[in-house]
Amino acid sequence: MIKITLGDAGNLSYSNEPPDNTKMDFTAIKCMPDQTKFVLYILNDKKMSKTILITGAASGFGKIAAFDLAKKGYKVIATTQVYPQMSDLIREAKEQGIELIVDKLDVTNSKDITYITQKYDIDILISNAGIMEGGPIAEQPIDLIRSMFDVNVFGGLQLAQGFIKKFIDQKKTGKIVFTTSMGELWTVPYVAAYCASKHAMGSIAEGLRTELAPFNIKIATCNPGVFGTGFNDRGVDTISRWYNPEVNFTPPSAFDGTAEALANQLDPQSMADCIVEVALDENSNFRNVHPKETEDFIKQLQTDAWTAKS
Repeated sequence: MIKITLGDAGNLSYSNEPPDNTKMDFTAIKCMPDQTKFVLYILNDKKMSKTILITGAASGFGKIAAFDLAKKGYKVIATTQVYPQMSDLIREAKEQGIELIVDKLDVTNSKDITYITQKYDIDILISNAGIMEGGPIAEQPIDLIRSMFDVNVFGGLQLAQGFIKKFIDQKKTGKIVFTTSMGELWTVPYVAAYCASKHAMGSIAEGLRTELAPFNIKIATCNPGVFGTGFNDRGVDTISRWYNPEVNFTPPSAFDGTAEALANQLDPQSMADCIVEVALDENSNFRNVHPKETEDFIKQLQTDAWTAKS
């Protein structure tokens, strides 16, 4: 932000002093009380012109990131799958004095995607919507796996395609951040189908990163470890909808340790901070695993995989 002062003799002086209203997004001329000096403020604050759309913002990382970005002064469009989630999000934002736009977006609904991509011009897309279906993949119902891929893979890709086309048509730079998972890089037993969907999205993201580089469109992934947003708990609960120990060959003992793992989940704020940082960083890493301990663990697993036996 630059302050240009015109003195009595017509001399110019410069400083980096911000005006009283740091949210102004235009050039302002301020007349000093003695009428002998004029101060011209030229604001070069990129964030005031950034518009960020977040999917899956009804809860978890999406909601935290949406609120934090809005507090920082960005124009945020927070989308939810269904209308009741919209009402809850609007109420909570109002209670906290947070200004943001809330809209409905079911990423499996092509009409919703067309509506959103036509309505909004954005600079950054945080593709965060996702679901988890758990259980042994050898017995998991195919329709549940297919519906999960519709959300985690095809919905995210179709939405990204819509905004990518707008970026290119408008000849503007843009960024897309996909919230994938540590499961993109490590197949966790009994959520293998979920990991497969995240691996697919990670591969799509990597392809987009290369293919869109000539258009100056940035792509990144954020890969959370085990955080206490309720997402993992709901994913585990999905198993009970179809698993029957009297019918299925997978023994109940296969799920031992699940409760302990869910009891030691991490605070989601730090992951939301990571997503925000990656979204705003014009030169971020492509892949961003958090926390660091999870990144180190996955790297070791990937090394061991080269000598693993069948």
